[in-house]
Amino acid sequence: MIQSIKKSVVMLLLVVAFTSCNQGPTLQTYFVDNELKPGFISGDIPTSIINVEDIELTKDQKEAYESVDKLNILAFQVGDNNQEEYKVELGKINSILKNDAYEELMRGSTDEGKFVVKFIGDSEASIDELILFGNAADKGFVVVRILGDEMNAGKLMKLSSVLENADVDNAQLESFKDFFK
Repeated sequence: MIQSIKKSVVMLLLVVAFTSCNQGPTLQTYFVDNELKPGFISGDIPTSIINVEDIELTKDQKEAYESVDKLNILAFQVGDNNQEEYKVELGKINSILKNDAYEELMRGSTDEGKFVVKFIGDSEASIDELILFGNAADKGFVVVRILGDEMNAGKLMKLSSVLENADVDNAQLESFKDFFK
């Protein structure tokens, strides 16, 4: 009888442990699940595509640049034949980004579509992941995961203004540009 109770308690603890670890879908699992599916395009882009050698960076900007390791990009192109699939996939992304783990940094819209910037981590100390998500009903959506070590939101924002003048290796970005034409 005691052995049976011990086994039941152990089994209950294992079930609780496994179910508590599953916090639902994440962007990382969404990327992995969809990177090879038709309609999607994905890729990892190293920071080395941005040449900042000829740009004078402040200490904060240099730290921000060096804190970013790579960008994971996943995009879905909408067309006449996949409107329903687009709505389903857009719903999945929006559902994932509603998770409390993703804190909102900014949100906006333009004539072309909507965008949101979210992050995981502590905006003042260390961001684990910065997420850029944009969508336009006539083009599709793109999700960019910026991954790095000890990223800081304030420093990254200071860096963004300088990157407009940086020399970017467009060859690595052409497939994404062509995807949305």
